[in-house]
Amino acid sequence: MGPMISSDQMEANRVDQTLVARCRTGEVPAFEELYKRHSSRLYSVAYRMTGSAADAEDLLQDIFLQVYRRIDSYRGEAALGTWLHRLAVNACLDFLRSKQGRRQQVTDSLDAPDAFEPNAHASWRPDAALTRLDLERAVAQLPPSYRRAFLLHDVEGLEHHEVSDMLGIAEGTSKSLVHKARMRLRTLLRGRPAEPARSGGEVVPFAAGPSRAGER
Repeated sequence: MGPMISSDQMEANRVDQTLVARCRTGEVPAFEELYKRHSSRLYSVAYRMTGSAADAEDLLQDIFLQVYRRIDSYRGEAALGTWLHRLAVNACLDFLRSKQGRRQQVTDSLDAPDAFEPNAHASWRPDAALTRLDLERAVAQLPPSYRRAFLLHDVEGLEHHEVSDMLGIAEGTSKSLVHKARMRLRTLLRGRPAEPARSGGEVVPFAAGPSRAGER
């Protein structure tokens, strides 16, 4: 039996489906409303994946450009938010695989109060007494391959076969990377206070993540 859907979720899905139908007829106000409803969440995904507010802003525009071009391909088999989330993650991974992404990528700071909330189905759980800053610092110290697989599986909630498809690795490799990431995090969080990750020999400061322009 699948998870129960709340009345609020049902209403949100209904509104999204109505907006999609209007977008397909070319209604600009409908697309603007779609942007308002989902842009903050997608920005958080982009910021988590890139660690850069500027890159996240650029990616957000690219993501919604793809949404505009591909809205007809959305079949309604999953919630619109799920479809948008997958599209956003793929856009971020494409960026990170590019030369520009590899050159510009910095430590994976986490944005928004709920940015580091492991998926409800994830098997790894941080101690409730730990602060988000502790988690940010520990995650920032993971090797990039560990960090990416961990974020996609335990934070974003993707299945291992989906992680493997997105990262271009074997499913077994995804499982291994996530397991190693969890073990490394446990070690880091049990030991001495984590030190900030270093980039180019300089300490990278940790922050809750900048607010988007125009948002408070």
